[in-house]
Amino acid sequence: MSEFTVEKGKRYRATITLGMLQSFASNEMLASHLIEAGFSDVHVTGSGSTRIATALWDKDTVTGPIPDEISEISALA
Repeated sequence: MSEFTVEKGKRYRATITLGMLQSFASNEMLASHLIEAGFSDVHVTGSGSTRIATALWDKDTVTGPIPDEISEISALA
């Protein structure tokens, strides 16, 4: 698993690639997982196995592992 640093006050965009059973999850369910992880102002779009999420990290800067379902992640300007 790769690691990524999220910085306080920055907004991020991630591509979420889901397996066959996971692809039935609603965007709201995926957003709730991101909120539980510490993100706020979460928006998830898309359907099926590929979703796009944008979210704000307003907690302290932290480095941690990226879940396998996250295929791309980047900070937004």
